[in-house]
Amino acid sequence: MQTLDLAAIGNCAIASLIDRGGRHVWFCFPRLDGDPVFSALVNGDDPQQGFMDVVVCDAIETNQRYLPNTAVLETTITDRNGGQVRITDFAPRAQRFGRSFHPPMLIRRIEPMTKRVRLSVRIRPHFNYGATKPSISFGSNHVRYGGGQMALRVTADMAIAYILEETEFALDRPVNLFIGPDESVPEAPDSLAQSFLAATIDDWRAWVRGLSIPFEWQQEVIRSAITLKLCSCEDTGAIVAALTTSIPEAPHTVRNWDYRYCWLRDAFFTVGALNRLGATRTMENFIRFIIDAVLRENDIAIAPLYPISSGTSSEERFASTLSGYQGMGPVRIGNAAVSQIQNDVYGSIILTAAQMFWDARLTYKGLATLYQQLRGMGQLAARYALTVDAGPWEYRGRSKIHTYCAAMCWAALNRLARIADRVGESTEAATWAAQAAKLHSEILERATTPEGWLSGVLDAPVTDATCLLLPEIGFLPANDPRMDKTLDVIAKRLLRDGFIMRYDEADDFGHPETAFLVCTFWYADALAFAGRRDEAREIFKNALSVRNSAGLLSEDILAGPRTLWGNFPQAYSHVGLIHSAARLSRGWEEALWRAS
Repeated sequence: MQTLDLAAIGNCAIASLIDRGGRHVWFCFPRLDGDPVFSALVNGDDPQQGFMDVVVCDAIETNQRYLPNTAVLETTITDRNGGQVRITDFAPRAQRFGRSFHPPMLIRRIEPMTKRVRLSVRIRPHFNYGATKPSISFGSNHVRYGGGQMALRVTADMAIAYILEETEFALDRPVNLFIGPDESVPEAPDSLAQSFLAATIDDWRAWVRGLSIPFEWQQEVIRSAITLKLCSCEDTGAIVAALTTSIPEAPHTVRNWDYRYCWLRDAFFTVGALNRLGATRTMENFIRFIIDAVLRENDIAIAPLYPISSGTSSEERFASTLSGYQGMGPVRIGNAAVSQIQNDVYGSIILTAAQMFWDARLTYKGLATLYQQLRGMGQLAARYALTVDAGPWEYRGRSKIHTYCAAMCWAALNRLARIADRVGESTEAATWAAQAAKLHSEILERATTPEGWLSGVLDAPVTDATCLLLPEIGFLPANDPRMDKTLDVIAKRLLRDGFIMRYDEADDFGHPETAFLVCTFWYADALAFAGRRDEAREIFKNALSVRNSAGLLSEDILAGPRTLWGNFPQAYSHVGLIHSAARLSRGWEEALWRAS
């Protein structure tokens, strides 16, 4: 049965998910939102196509690990006679000629460790979301899998017949597989694979070496940082919400979505995480992507999500030839939320862009022009702040005035006042500040319940985890009595076995069954802000304990059995982990430099 005990490899052009047995079960090609040529993850329990694996005769044990501080995965399989084979999977990346080299290619290196292990190599891609079986042709050193206008080439230094026929053979030397574009590999596979491997290890470790990390939970933060980078498209700067589509939020629910898009809502928090890490270039590229994607000339409608490249459709449709994760369909391509009204987008854009005006490391020319572009976002925020929308949870069957969305509109006006002052527009700064103050008063008046806690919607009592974010965006101080009461209500109504649900009322599909992992990190942060640090650390450590064997998190957790659900790996979950670790860790000075 498929599970989310998966590891991710990639190079910021493509990514692949690999199970504990070393099987590639999800690989979109030729980029993160492309056609999943390996799609076994969302095609039932025993798919016969859409994967790549190594079948070791009489295997009895499998061990797996990442090489430290890299996205290079090592799987060791032992047979009953004590023979061992080591499989190294990675996507090559390096700095070449002053540029990032990251071809849409996977490399699999299979090495004998002890004795002569017998094994077979199975490579079974398909195309068009499983609808098209490949046409297969081959040459002296490669196999070509064709699917309409797309082709995948596997270049190898093993017998091509063994790949075509999946023949069992005795492994007596290393073999190397290059899986990628329909292009020839111009060098000897063994030396090239070793060269690429060394360069890729060096590149990842150089990137990690430049990170700023907390004293505690260093490995957890490093793995989250690498995972966040794996969700980034270096070509455009976009960061997708997750690498997958259609992993259900809970068992046997139709709550499943395509997350291979960039959500504006996540942008502000992602920028904050990257800033905490000191991952400046990734942060700058992402901010530029957001600005370019949203602030296009003549654009009127602001969508809540964007594809990683503007020419890609976001229209939602079904892949009928894939049966779904553990057989739980449907499998979706695209996301209908693209057409929703979500009023927090204006604040998300402005809070994300604000970094450009204060961060001296960033070299963005034309800040006065950028401010003029953002003015339009501010005007929209003022106009729509107190109007109904689908909300931060993207309800598909109802509209209300959501407190978080209204507060993000306030944040848009508040930050624009500061930005205007920064670029010398003092009169406009005063106007923005006055609008923000008026909006702030009305939101508080209408969101505060008679009992004194903050509702998730205006004019009605609804418990909603997004209220935990109000101190995060500066809407209220963390020690405000209304926040104290809101924390208590959220703990009473939304806390399940140490995890926080999104809300407690029925939505379009009934009552939610799983906790949204990032909400738990929000809760830990809010506790810390309120001075309840010991409680916050316990909540945080409980959330860390449900990471899978590779150290990765999905979107949701089913609290009782503590199983991961939802799209994977979820960038937002790892962003939450990074934020919380930075806030809750003892400082380097306290823990080491001045330790007694």
